[in-house]
Amino acid sequence: MLEELKEKVFKANLDLVKHGLVIFTWGNVSAIDRKSGLVVIKPSGVSYETMKASDMVVVDLDGNVVEGDLRPSSDTPTHLVLYKAFPNIGGVVHTHSTFATAWAQAGRDIPNIGTTHADYFHDDIPCTRDMKKAEVFGEYEKETGNVIVERFKDINPDDTPAVLVKNHGPFAWGTDADNAVHNAVVLEQVAKMAFVASSVHLCSAVYKGPFESSQPSMNKHLIEKHYSRKHGPNAYYGQKKK
Repeated sequence: MLEELKEKVFKANLDLVKHGLVIFTWGNVSAIDRKSGLVVIKPSGVSYETMKASDMVVVDLDGNVVEGDLRPSSDTPTHLVLYKAFPNIGGVVHTHSTFATAWAQAGRDIPNIGTTHADYFHDDIPCTRDMKKAEVFGEYEKETGNVIVERFKDINPDDTPAVLVKNHGPFAWGTDADNAVHNAVVLEQVAKMAFVASSVHLCSAVYKGPFESSQPSMNKHLIEKHYSRKHGPNAYYGQKKK
C-alpha cells in the first residue's frame, strides 16, 4: 500500500540526517496521499541507520494504523492536525535542529530580517504560546498541533510554511515530503543567520549606545519583492516549467 509514497518518506527522513537536522532519532517526516486520506510517517524511535522503507507506517487521519508492524511516530497526532487544518500541504517535518530549537526554547519568533528568509517565508517564523497544564497532560501531541493552528489564525501557512513550538522545536511543511525537508533546512539556516545578526546588532548597541538596541529589521517592500519573485503568478526566479 502506497509503496511509492513510503519510499519518498523514507528518503526524506534520511535527508534530515544528511542535512544535519537530526541526531539519534530526534525527528520525523510524513506525507499525505490526499486522494485516499492516508498518511505515511516514520516509525517511533527507530534508528535512521537501520530503518527501511518497509518500516514506514500508514495511518488514517484519525490516527488508526492501516498498515505497518511498528508504532508510528509519537508526533503523529501533531502531523494529522496540520494535514486537516492546512489543506494545501503534502508533507510535514519535525526536528530538533539546533538554531531553530534555540529560538523555540527562547519563546521568540524568528524575525524576517534578510532576503534569504523572505525568499521562503513571507512572515516572521511564529512561535506558539505556552501550553496549558490540561493540554500537556491531556492529548499532548494533538494539542501541540492545535496550538500551532491557533498561532496561524492570521498567518497563511502556505506563505510561511514553518513554526516554532515554544520550549520544544520546529515544524515545517510543504507540498510534499521533499519540499517540507527543503523548508526545514532553510528554516534552520535562517534561524542561524537571525541569531548571528541579532548578536552583531546587540554588540553594536553596547558600543554605540541605546539608540542601536532595537531588533534588526528589513523593510516591507524588500520582503514583498523577494517573496513574490519566487512565489505566485508573477514569479520569475529559476527556469520556466515545461
